[in-house]
Parts: sequence; C-alpha cells; structure tokens
Amino acid sequence: QVQLVESGGGLVQAGGSLRLSCAASGSRFSITTMGWYRRAPGKQRELVATITSGGSTNYADSVKGRFTISRDNAKNMWFLQMNSLKPEDTAVYYCNYRVVLTSIYDYWGQGTQVTVSS
Repeated sequence: QVQLVESGGGLVQAGGSLRLSCAASGSRFSITTMGWYRRAPGKQRELVATITSGGSTNYADSVKGRFTISRDNAKNMWFLQMNSLKPEDTAVYYCNYRVVLTSIYDYWGQGTQVTVSS
C-alpha cells in the first residue's frame, strides 16, 4: 500500500506562484509515474502533469510553459511548480502515484485547494 500526503495549496493572486508537494510512504516500486491532476468546480478531473521514473514529463496544453513537474526519487516525493497562475487554474489539485506491475495501480492524495484571484 502507498499513502500520499499533499501540501502547498492556497490563495494567490493572478500572476503569482505556488509550489505543491506530494510525499509517498509505504511500499516502494521501481516503475512508477507520478502526477498531478485537478478538478475545477463543475468540471471533471483532468491531467495537469506527469513524470515517469525515467524523468519524462507530460503536460496539459493549458499549463505548458507555466507549470513544471519534478521528482526526488530518494525521498519519494514530487512537486508541481506553478507560475503565472490564472483564475482558471483554480481547482482542487490531487497528486497521483501510478504503479505498473502486471496491472496498473493508482493511488491518490487527499487533494489541496488552489485558488487564484483575479
């Protein structure tokens, strides 16, 4: 089992920055993808960014050039640096830990609120 704890959300003005962190504890696996998703009010959860064990990254078009995902394998943590925030970035952000074995297992953080005021 894997437990995830997020931190770093909050209220920020448009144009500002926030950094989200996610720490995984429990079992460790070698093939993992760590990511961030978000759910805005009245919308479905959407992918924000992912990073693989090898360091390959993927971003939603809406955040490219503004958000950066990174990971610290030694600490089993990953981060989302969010710059140039916009009101439309307001959402609950969830960290995700995907383990690929013979099946795919997804673990989720509790969610952290990010609110961007105009």
